[in-house]
Amino acid sequence: MSKNKNTFLVVDDDTTLLNVMGRSLTRRGFEVLQAENGEQALTLCQAHQPRFISLDLKLEQESGLHLIEQLKRHSPDAQIVMLTSYASIATAVDAIKLGAHQYLCKPVDIDELLNAFSDGADTSEKVETEVADKPTSVKRLEWEKIQQTLQANDGNISVTARELGMHRRTLQRKLQKHPVKH
Repeated sequence: MSKNKNTFLVVDDDTTLLNVMGRSLTRRGFEVLQAENGEQALTLCQAHQPRFISLDLKLEQESGLHLIEQLKRHSPDAQIVMLTSYASIATAVDAIKLGAHQYLCKPVDIDELLNAFSDGADTSEKVETEVADKPTSVKRLEWEKIQQTLQANDGNISVTARELGMHRRTLQRKLQKHPVKH
């Protein structure tokens, strides 16, 4: 069992993104471990106890949310940043409650990812969150409600559609679209 301050575990089912992030992190001096699924991630985490973990929310057959507690159990000092293309307030809150250090929307560059791991101990660099000029759109609120309900039903489309009062095919079409930004 090796424990290294510079070990970085990247968990994502997109092999291209995995390789690009791996190369970028290696150039910045990290020992990079890569996993395409939860099983690989847990095995690597147990063996190497990485200090930093980048975890995709939506892995091919599972949710990254379900891995947070297990990864923290294997590597209690690890900081986890959840990455997703399917951002919603509900999943962000869940990720933080489960122990993620930060939650970021894809695409992110490596500098943005590394900044997400900072503890904010340096008070000279203050983080300011931008407040939107307009309220959240109805389409965005609908997207977040769908994601929250889908998450609560462990990804079951049929149960989620029934709960939302829509046809299963309609829900599938909505899920295939990209999330609305505002």
